Amino acid sequence: MADKFDNNEMAADLYTLVDEEGVEQVFEMIDELDADDEHYYALVPYYEEPGEGLEDDGELVILKSETDEKGEEVLASIDDDEEYERIGNMFLERLNEVFEDED
Repeated sequence: MADKFDNNEMAADLYTLVDEEGVEQVFEMIDELDADDEHYYALVPYYEEPGEGLEDDGELVILKSETDEKGEEVLASIDDDEEYERIGNMFLERLNEVFEDED
């Protein structure tokens, strides 16, 4: 997983994303993988207070790493339905394995 340890405390990898309407939302990266020479991230909405997430639908956001015109990494949505479904299923399998191991 993508958690970092600092003085025995876990620190989440947080990303502030801006949607098409200019609305910012903070997401936590829960996994990342490489497939077909591409790099992908699985993110979930991040809430500072634990109770805030209770109303969340638990949607997993899958984004692809791309390079912008300045050579910087940007996270982009996946427009191809087949690619999105294939990568999404890969993440779901990985997450299921993690939770099965915890039982």
